[in-house]
Amino acid sequence: MRKEEKLDIINAISAQLEETPNFYITDIAGLNAEKTHALRKACFEAGVKLVVTKNTLFTKVLEASENEEMKKLAEVLAGPTAIMYTVAPNAPAKVINFAIKSREEMIADIVSLLLSPIRNVMSALEHKDDDKAEGSAE
Repeated sequence: MRKEEKLDIINAISAQLEETPNFYITDIAGLNAEKTHALRKACFEAGVKLVVTKNTLFTKVLEASENEEMKKLAEVLAGPTAIMYTVAPNAPAKVINFAIKSREEMIADIVSLLLSPIRNVMSALEHKDDDKAEGSAE
């Protein structure tokens, strides 16, 4: 990426922060394409602007800020990052709760994944017993 392009992105992020000072920084590393699409759709419907950004460019914006608290945010940037800009401060939280599974749903998914091999073995054993019963009937 050329230096001019980087400066354009930095200026765009700075302008967006001035226009909508309420923002969330989100780590989107664990989202697959389907979940990313669902998140983008939910953001659009809630009036939240979701922008994926390079951490190095966003860090430059944060470090140039006069706000000391914003400068500290650069420390948490790691992995794929998206910024959720909003006029209503709680809108991104509502979107995240809607688009991302709850703790209980994630635990249920993990339990299901753990039980899957056991179910496969049980199914194979039952199928083997059925084969034996069919073989002895002939």
